[in-house]
Amino acid sequence: PETALRSGKVLRISVTDRCDLRCIYCMPESGVTLVPMADMLSYEEIATVARAALAVGVRRFRLTGGEPLARRGIAALVRLLAGLGPDDLALTTNGTHLADIAADLKAAGLARVTVSLDTLRPDRFVKITRRTGLDRIFAGLEAARSAGLAPLKVNTVVIRGVNDDEISDFVRFADREGVELRFIELMPTSGFSPECKELGAWRPSLFV
Repeated sequence: PETALRSGKVLRISVTDRCDLRCIYCMPESGVTLVPMADMLSYEEIATVARAALAVGVRRFRLTGGEPLARRGIAALVRLLAGLGPDDLALTTNGTHLADIAADLKAAGLARVTVSLDTLRPDRFVKITRRTGLDRIFAGLEAARSAGLAPLKVNTVVIRGVNDDEISDFVRFADREGVELRFIELMPTSGFSPECKELGAWRPSLFV
């Protein structure tokens, strides 16, 4: 077991269930029932868990959510975790607040970020996320690059009939912007159900 733990496994740390987007494949328009903040692990408690993981050979940490940048003072957690000396400390974000905090995250010890981005078109962004703000994500990517958060990665969930016609656009975008692009499969385990997903129940026809 110890050998397996030293094989590059990642401790994924979900710091919040809150998110400012309502992506059609992830969350209903009305949102979800949130865990009270009093029941969330504090940053000090998260650092204790991370320290224990390091002790058994897990050398890489990834901060996720919900949207991790929605949790107040996230740079303080980055500083705590960076101080433990992991081999890698990364964060996955929707990018809407990245422009405001990229430099602080880098200064706190974050190594790199991955930005979730499912379309390059403003009108389609509204359709997929039920929110505006695509320009803020582009600004966040630029801020991350300027701050030295590298390699800069973009995750794109491909959905047939929704954004699969943008695959070549994304490849050109990645080449032009110097980002590492990863196409992500739509997951039936994301919880597709008629009462909470505009896309309806899981349909294999949506899968690319």
